[in-house]
Amino acid sequence: MPGDLPAVGSFVAADYVVFALMLLVSAAVGVYYAWVDRSQGSTGDFLMGGRSLTAVPVSLSLTAGFMSAITVLASPAEVYRYGAVFGLVGLSYIFTVVVTSEIFLPVFYRLAITSTYEVRGRRVYLRGLAGLSIYGLSLSQVLYTGIVIYAPALALNQVTGMDLWGAVVSTGIVCTFYCTLGGLKAVVWTDVFQVGVMLAGFMAVIIRSVLLQGGIGPIIQHSQQGGRLNLWDFDMNPLRRHTFWTLTVGGTFVWVSVYGINQAQVQRYLSCKTITHARMALYLNLIGLWVVLVCSVISGLCLYSVYKSCDPWTTGQVTALDQLMPYLVMDILRSYPGVPGLFVAAAYSGSLSTVSSSINALTAVTVEDLIRPHIDLSEKHLSWASKGLSLLYGALCIAMAAIASLMGGVLQAAITIFGIIGGPLLGLFTLGILFPFANSKGAVLGLLSGLVVALWVGIGAQIYPPPAAMSRPLDLSTAGCNFSTGFSNWSSTALPPPHSPFTRESTFSPESTTLWYSVSYMYFSPIGTLTALTVGVVVSLLSGTRNPSSELEAVAGRTRNFDLTKNEARKMGNTNLAFSDVELDLTKGHVTT
Repeated sequence: MPGDLPAVGSFVAADYVVFALMLLVSAAVGVYYAWVDRSQGSTGDFLMGGRSLTAVPVSLSLTAGFMSAITVLASPAEVYRYGAVFGLVGLSYIFTVVVTSEIFLPVFYRLAITSTYEVRGRRVYLRGLAGLSIYGLSLSQVLYTGIVIYAPALALNQVTGMDLWGAVVSTGIVCTFYCTLGGLKAVVWTDVFQVGVMLAGFMAVIIRSVLLQGGIGPIIQHSQQGGRLNLWDFDMNPLRRHTFWTLTVGGTFVWVSVYGINQAQVQRYLSCKTITHARMALYLNLIGLWVVLVCSVISGLCLYSVYKSCDPWTTGQVTALDQLMPYLVMDILRSYPGVPGLFVAAAYSGSLSTVSSSINALTAVTVEDLIRPHIDLSEKHLSWASKGLSLLYGALCIAMAAIASLMGGVLQAAITIFGIIGGPLLGLFTLGILFPFANSKGAVLGLLSGLVVALWVGIGAQIYPPPAAMSRPLDLSTAGCNFSTGFSNWSSTALPPPHSPFTRESTFSPESTTLWYSVSYMYFSPIGTLTALTVGVVVSLLSGTRNPSSELEAVAGRTRNFDLTKNEARKMGNTNLAFSDVELDLTKGHVTT
């Protein structure tokens, strides 16, 4: 019975069959689109789906790209440990979609770009900075993707007994296979399938838990008694880990940096056939995000209801919080062969969607920003180069998973640093789009200042974690455990939980100078964004604002680049490209303001 901490068993043949079927279907999608598009050899078809996709599949792909195995494994554990207040992040999704749809989408779509770095390239003062950003973020993306492959494999291996490296290598190979063969269309349509698998995995856990606990009522009651329904916390203290303000304000900055400027997400909605479809995809994606969030929160409440009096983490049955969901699955669903395999397939579907997005995004950036401007290749050769790069990046991600296995406790820090980078970059893009007077000095100093400050607080928070008074983990109990060794009726206060980065507490007093490091991690992105934007604007004003008209005249004077842009404008059916208060009339070849 759940709560007695039995040996939860391991995978059986039916579970492996379900997992293998998920990988097989994903690979088949790549083969299908490789065959269907065999006569179309352009990079636009491979990297952007020919800009012919519609709103519904792209919206589901955006949702899948947002999710990862971290969503499937860690979000319910977050609710289990800290309560359902995490669900308030859903409010930030509204602001994220509105800002992305109304500010960033029109600029990107009007320019008909493939890589988001092209926007910085077209702003003359940012052209050199774009190259530096490409190399830095490409390295970060590969590192993060390796972690996304390895971390869930480790958690699932330690609970289910599933072969660790077999899962890592098979996931990486299948993902690389369909990305290389089918391009963006394969990525989008496999995402659609994988969203279905992820939701099915969540529903299996929720339905079985509801039946086991006697209905949804007892689960809500247990959660209320355990303090897990802490939804309305309006404390404005920025040091508090999760409150209404940290999750809505901080969450908006975090997710705008993902949806507004991240290559993997931007590339998806720019593949839509019209800007109306792109905007619709973003708003439909909002519904998908809410559904996933609700499922993860309810799963976390189910997790607490089942183990409310016998916590597996405190008793050492699992060694990390992200192992709780696999433990629950093997505990309550092991008598249903194939269903644990469905949940594992759901977790790995999250990994596949993230990895495929990264591979396709890295390929697009490399082709458009590093190869096309410097090497004169035909569309056919660029298409082959794109396929080769997809294969290369897939292999690098698998290799990075092997390196991640040696990093131990650095994993959480690496993920945090990767997230921190998005804040200053959001500040840089906002500076370029909304402030036409910004110059090169402001852009460079703004970005560097944002990175320094964001990394300072982020790394400091890893070294000096915030005290429990700010993170406020909720109580866990082992009073109801039945141990064969004779221990019984002891609570979680009798024995501290296993050492974990989630429970480390700072020994510094509130008056300490390290109070700065206790700022909620949800504010790392706003700190980076606002620092980059503020410094960029101030430095630009003090050092002399740029003249947009003269710079665009200089660009127009470069015949090859000017002709290329004119061709892009014809493709869009719109020969006037407006950027802030400056308009480049490409049909006449001059600049007007």
